[in-house]
Amino acid sequence: MPRSLKKGPFLSNSLLRTFENIDSKASSGMILTWSRSSTILPVMVGFTIGIHNGREHIPVLISDQMVGHKLGEFALTRTYKSHIKTDKKVRR
Repeated sequence: MPRSLKKGPFLSNSLLRTFENIDSKASSGMILTWSRSSTILPVMVGFTIGIHNGREHIPVLISDQMVGHKLGEFALTRTYKSHIKTDKKVRR
């Protein structure tokens, strides 16, 4: 369920301070965050954010299409391994 308009989008305080202190988009470093529930704002467009998936930081380049979504949507936490058929009946 989306957050109400009167409350505004959620953004962790530490991540907000990080974007306030960045003076230009020329910084090539990746911004690391563990806040997967933070909403992507237009201020973040063009930056590379390392989103933690529980094991490692996944680098995600923020584009204008992502504004309004949560950071956690772009760093999957579970790896899907397909069901491999080892049945010899399938080869017939």
